[in-house]
Amino acid sequence: MSSIHGGRFEEAMRLLGKRWNGYVIYRLLDGPMRFGDIKAGSRISARLLSVRLKELEREGIVRRIADAEHASRNRYALTSKGQAMAQIFRSIAAWSHQWC
Repeated sequence: MSSIHGGRFEEAMRLLGKRWNGYVIYRLLDGPMRFGDIKAGSRISARLLSVRLKELEREGIVRRIADAEHASRNRYALTSKGQAMAQIFRSIAAWSHQWC
């Protein structure tokens, strides 16, 4: 493997391996969700979820969909860059059901 490819792979793993990023991306594979819906059923704190969503927005993986009438009802969705990871995350999910 060349160092060029290794550097990009390392960068991808840094981003995807950060705690809760994979969970957020996986949850959003089902479509746009509000903050509380993403958080539901997990142990992530609201503060950390907010940080992770902002990071994923900066990376162009998640986009915030503003509700013009209610600021607290924003939704989050995967961008095309985020959707491009769907097969990866579905494969990980299938693997985890068999092996974890």
